[in-house]
Amino acid sequence: MPGAPATTEKAKQDMTETYEIAVFEGDGIGPEITTPTIALLKQLAAASTGYDLRFVTLPAGAGHYARTGESLPAESLRVAAAADAILLSAMGLPDVRYPDGTEISPQIELRMAFDLFAGIRPVSVRQGQAGPLTLPEGRESDFVLVRESTEGLFYSMGTGVVSETEARETLRITREISEKLFRFSFDLARSRRQAGRGPGRVTCVDKANVFRAFAFFRGIFDEIATEYPDLAAEHAYVDATALWMVQKPWDFDVLVTENMFGDILSDLGAGLMGGLGLAPSADIGLKQAVFQPCHGSAPDIAGQGVANPHAMILSAAMMLDWLGLKHDNAALRTDGVRLREAVEAVIASGDCLTRDLGGTAGTDAAAGAVQRVLRTARAA
Repeated sequence: MPGAPATTEKAKQDMTETYEIAVFEGDGIGPEITTPTIALLKQLAAASTGYDLRFVTLPAGAGHYARTGESLPAESLRVAAAADAILLSAMGLPDVRYPDGTEISPQIELRMAFDLFAGIRPVSVRQGQAGPLTLPEGRESDFVLVRESTEGLFYSMGTGVVSETEARETLRITREISEKLFRFSFDLARSRRQAGRGPGRVTCVDKANVFRAFAFFRGIFDEIATEYPDLAAEHAYVDATALWMVQKPWDFDVLVTENMFGDILSDLGAGLMGGLGLAPSADIGLKQAVFQPCHGSAPDIAGQGVANPHAMILSAAMMLDWLGLKHDNAALRTDGVRLREAVEAVIASGDCLTRDLGGTAGTDAAAGAVQRVLRTARAA
């Protein structure tokens, strides 16, 4: 409005809701990809009158464990529990392990502590995007893998029985978690259809022809499907799904599966996109959520400034979308879409790609390209 005074920082704080983000910078390349991601989030928040963000950095990870003997301090867990969302970077170092030989995995501890039962792994391949597969003309892949994240074969993590002659782990599937998982998946399919991103179809991926546990899993899926008569419900065996993800990935909308199957298929989905450097993720519960890149900490390239920041940035975009949905804040959801589309535009252009994608750009240059797209889009 002509003549209206510019909105001051204090006035903005008085007018908008501020959301606290707990940040775990991680190990290896973790801090390097976190810094530009936070800068982009601050840029979006500063330009918005609909929300603000406050960041609290917390210690955790393999490096912290090596220094202190704690991988996830109780105080970090307490602060994270009170935050509005958790942004977690790459965690773990190959030469730092617990006494039993397993890796330092605070991200799994967070899933268990906050009952983050739904692991979200988006897979998006657009026309012109470089990758191992050439999409037929007119085809694009845009689907979501929903991985149960608190039980399945991960249930006995750290407590498996090992002797000199054999080892045993326990696969656990419960009705309580499965019902929440399937309702989440059908709700997601419905929201994707409303947004024009999918036909409204959920596929249960299992091995029900062999294992009674997966027959139980499928049976619960079929029960919950009756609550969503407007959506399509399908079944697929996990081995066939792996094949179809390569042969016809454009056929999928929402896939829902057990923890270990989801862990494996999500990496296949990352491969379809061109690598883990483009693979974001979220672990979501009824009250809290963690957003992090699917890739590891890559200590072999740490400190060189060459890490791909896009999976971290895309995870932050998912965080904005989730916060917007949870708090009915359209500005957050809009900026989540803008941030995701800015990354997709940079990748599709091919002008500023990092080494893992066949280019020469460094971390800051790749993030800077996203920043320029955002500024250009806002100016337009």
